[in-house]
Amino acid sequence: MAPLPEVRVAGRLARIVLTAADRLSIVVPAGIVEGGRAAVDINGSALAGEAPFIDVAAPFATGLHQVDNPVFDREGSLYVTYSGTRGQEVPVSVFRVRPDGTRASFSSAIVNPTSMAVAADGRIYVSSRFEGTVYRLSDDGTTEVFATNLGVACGLAFAKDGTLFVGDRSGTIFSLDASGQAKIFASLPASIAAFHLACGPDESLYVTGPTLAPYDPVYRIDPGGRISIHSQAFGRPQGLAFDAAGALFVVEALAGESGLYRVPADGPRQLVLDGPGLVGVAFGAGGSLVVCTNHTAYRLPPKQ
Repeated sequence: MAPLPEVRVAGRLARIVLTAADRLSIVVPAGIVEGGRAAVDINGSALAGEAPFIDVAAPFATGLHQVDNPVFDREGSLYVTYSGTRGQEVPVSVFRVRPDGTRASFSSAIVNPTSMAVAADGRIYVSSRFEGTVYRLSDDGTTEVFATNLGVACGLAFAKDGTLFVGDRSGTIFSLDASGQAKIFASLPASIAAFHLACGPDESLYVTGPTLAPYDPVYRIDPGGRISIHSQAFGRPQGLAFDAAGALFVVEALAGESGLYRVPADGPRQLVLDGPGLVGVAFGAGGSLVVCTNHTAYRLPPKQ
């Protein structure tokens, strides 16, 4: 048996977990705090000028309890949550993380903040799964009730016309007008966790919601409320988002498959970023990318 190669990432020794004729899987070593592009040295290949590169996401904010996507505002600040256990009142519901990594409390008045969405005017909306309420936040973090009686309110997404979609974990997708009046838009199988929503460039709503099934679809709901299955490639799909080019990205949380995937219109899903325990994803201005586990947000800076 041939000996395993020595693999180093940014000069640090990596642990090999799989080798095959056409691929090599490793665990990226801890301590690469800056993130970004890192050279991969395989048996000294870097010395010959043949080193491949990988993109490494670095911790950006910790001490969270994130259950859906974070969101970016117009200035590039990231908003993350501490959702807590059911009914738990925590000191800070929503944190704001500046582009330089400085974190500060932003809002403290929401029980079980679950999902967030940013309106065209820049204001942030937050759902509370405990209260079945959607709140609207002011620039200083103060809250006002926007809509109530929304079941176990979780996923949020704005359409181009300003309609706000809200996913009730029991299976109802509500559409809310500018006054907060709700009506039923579509009905899906109930989720055991939360619904995650994103509006696509085709003006359709894309939805994930883990169930007890071995595989769960990514749903597409067109503007008329007609439901179809966009992808059946995921075992436990979580947060989803579209990048600036209109490509759909979905977080897979299934053990052994966890990571961020690009979902093309045709063909198989494509692994973009590998990592355990991911739940959410957000794209910022200029192509920056953040992925979240329950407790940590990781940032991948824009490619140069």
